[in-house]
Amino acid sequence: MDPLPRLLLAVFIVLAASVSGTGGNALVSGSVFCDHCRDGKISMFDYPLGGIRVALSCTDRDGRATMSKEMTTNLLGWYTVMFEGTPDLTGCQVQVLAGQVGGCSAAPGPGRSLNLSTQFWDFSTYFVESLFSSPDKLPSFCQQSSPNPSPPVTPLPPPVKFPPVLPPPNPPAFHFLEASACPYSIWMKPEYKCHWKLVNPDMKVALVFGLAAARKYGTDMTLSQALQGRGEAFRTLLREATAALLNSYDSIQFPYHPGRVFLEMNLALAGSERQVLHTALRFMRANFGNGRGVRCKLIACK
Repeated sequence: MDPLPRLLLAVFIVLAASVSGTGGNALVSGSVFCDHCRDGKISMFDYPLGGIRVALSCTDRDGRATMSKEMTTNLLGWYTVMFEGTPDLTGCQVQVLAGQVGGCSAAPGPGRSLNLSTQFWDFSTYFVESLFSSPDKLPSFCQQSSPNPSPPVTPLPPPVKFPPVLPPPNPPAFHFLEASACPYSIWMKPEYKCHWKLVNPDMKVALVFGLAAARKYGTDMTLSQALQGRGEAFRTLLREATAALLNSYDSIQFPYHPGRVFLEMNLALAGSERQVLHTALRFMRANFGNGRGVRCKLIACK
């Protein structure tokens, strides 16, 4: 995380702890992906897995279990869990439990350690690198070429030389690689619905943002309805967080990645109304380009 966002998050955590009057807490978050080619990394063919059960387990220096907790990923493959008090999670790991979702078999495997992200006073946040599950059979596009040597090939005559074809000037870049930030009013328009990625307007807020959002906004509100919220701090937070989530999937250069949107949303819902408003304003600034001249690059759907 860059120094400035880390500082802002630390300041926010201090305010949340001091204003709400709560004791120490620890927040753990991470994600689970379907690793099609079993290469242990996220590629263009992989996607997040919702409904996957993961377990957090902790042991002491002698290898004895001290604490365990199970979680389930949301529709976007993310899980978040809060621990009250000031637990020491440095010796803990998270691993995928057995199961199968969308053709990807989730089998128990080596866990991943928790990485301390921020720590200030008695509030800590931990981030876990992405966990993976894989299909039982590798797709054809993952298969490597045969290791057997190929038979000798008869040399071909020299190719005929043609005049070189120059590429067009300034070829357009992929939209995902460009800096783009769009306010909620743009995402509400029907002509831009084709740009909704991994989520759709009819998805429930509770399923996307998790248990804390379900308690605050209920289980029936959709993302489309979330974009219409105004006039009240918690509805403004939900509106701007939804727009920020859409922007994070639309542009790799958006200031918030999806995991950070979920993290800051949950931290805000656990704090006071003042922190809710401050988080909503930060999301709003990002959705309007943070005053850096970043424009909305969405193109109307055909």
